[in-house]
Amino acid sequence: MHKALPCTRGTPESTSPRAASVVILHLVVWFWSLVVPALILTACSLATERGRARYVLRRLAEEPKDLPPASVIVPVKGEDEGLRENLAALASLDYPDYELLIAAHSANDIPPGVLPPRAKVVLAHGADPVTGEKIQNLMAAVHATRKPSKILAFADSDGCVRRGWLRALTAPLAEEGTGAATGYRWFLPEPANFWSVLRAVWDAVPAGMLSAGDNRFAWGGAMAIRKDTFFEAGVPTYWTGAISDDYALSVAVRSAGLKIAYSPGALVPSREHISARDLWHWMRRQMMITRFYDSRQWWPGLVAHFFYCGAMAASIAAGCQGHRLGWWTLAAQLGPGMFKGAHRAALARAALPEYAGWFRRYGWSHVVGVPLATWLWLAALLSSAFGSTIEWRGHRYNLQNRGWDKRV
Repeated sequence: MHKALPCTRGTPESTSPRAASVVILHLVVWFWSLVVPALILTACSLATERGRARYVLRRLAEEPKDLPPASVIVPVKGEDEGLRENLAALASLDYPDYELLIAAHSANDIPPGVLPPRAKVVLAHGADPVTGEKIQNLMAAVHATRKPSKILAFADSDGCVRRGWLRALTAPLAEEGTGAATGYRWFLPEPANFWSVLRAVWDAVPAGMLSAGDNRFAWGGAMAIRKDTFFEAGVPTYWTGAISDDYALSVAVRSAGLKIAYSPGALVPSREHISARDLWHWMRRQMMITRFYDSRQWWPGLVAHFFYCGAMAASIAAGCQGHRLGWWTLAAQLGPGMFKGAHRAALARAALPEYAGWFRRYGWSHVVGVPLATWLWLAALLSSAFGSTIEWRGHRYNLQNRGWDKRV
C-alpha cells in the first residue's frame, strides 16, 4: 500500500532497506488499525437508519386520542433570542386542556413585556447551594400545578414550539411501559451565519440517536411525564443535588424499569444565533454534563470519534503520499456520514413542514458540514475530559456535587 520511503542521510540503520520496511509496516498497521474500526462503526450507524425513518414517519402520521389535562412548565432566566414569541407559542398550543407555568428564581429574571396573558408565574426563590437553580425553579412549578393535571410537560425558553407540540409529546405516554416522552431541538438560525449553522449540524447528531424503543435520555426542552409517575419514580429525589434536570429525570425513569419514548412530532425549532467563542463553551458544557451524568454514553462517543477522526487523518495522509487507497477509504467514511446528515435533515424537515424554506436554503449544510462537525465532536469530548466546573446562566456549578448518583 505504501511506497518505499526515500533514503535520507543518517545512520546506516536509518537508510537500510530493513529499517525502511519496518517503518512502512508500522505505518500500514496504524493505517488499518484506525480505518477498519471507523468503517465498522460507520456501517453499524447506517444499519439503523431505515428502521428509524419508518418509526419517525409513523409517529408523525398518528393522531393522538388520549389527551389528559396537562401542565406545561418553562423556566425563564433573563432574555433569550425570540423569548416573547417562544412563550406566546407555548400559550397557544392546540391542546384541549392545559395550563402554562413560567418558572423563575425571582421576578428580576423575567424580562418585561414577554409574558403571554394566560401564563401563571411561579417564583421559587430557591436557596439550595448544591441543586441547580433551574431544577429548583422547576420543582417549585411542579408543586404549583393544578390538581386536575395528569401530565407534566417541560419546555425551554429558547425554542419556538409548533401548535401540535404538546399533542405529539404526550402521545407515547399512553403506551404501556413508557415512563417519559421526549422530543429534541433543531437549530434553524435565520438569517444563517457560519457558527450558528455549524452548531445546527453538530447538535443534529443526538437527534439521529433517538428512535423506537427505549432511549437513553430525555431532553429537557421537550420532556413529558405523567404526574403520578414523576413522584412514584422518585424524580424529586433524583433532582436533589443535581445540575441537569433531564439527565437526572432520565435516570429516575430508567431505574424504575420504564422506558423513554421518542416523539419526533415534538421537535422544537430554535432560531438562536451563536458566536465561535460561545459555541465552544456551549459544546464543552454539553459534553461535561454528559460525562458526569451519563459516562456510559460519553465514553463510547469519545472512542468512536477518536477512530472517525484518526481514520480521516490517516486516509488523507496516505492519499497525499500517492496512495489511491487512502482516498477510497476516506470516501468510504465520509460518504455514509454525509448521507446520515442528509437523512437527519430530511426527517427533521418532515417534522417541521413550516420551515421547508429554511431547509431548501441551508439543508445542504447538514451534508457538507458533517466532516467538520465530527472533528468538533472529538475536540469537545476531549476538552470535557478535564475539569468539573461549568458556567450556566450566570452560575458556576461543580458537577461532582451530585446527590443522586449514590442511589443509582
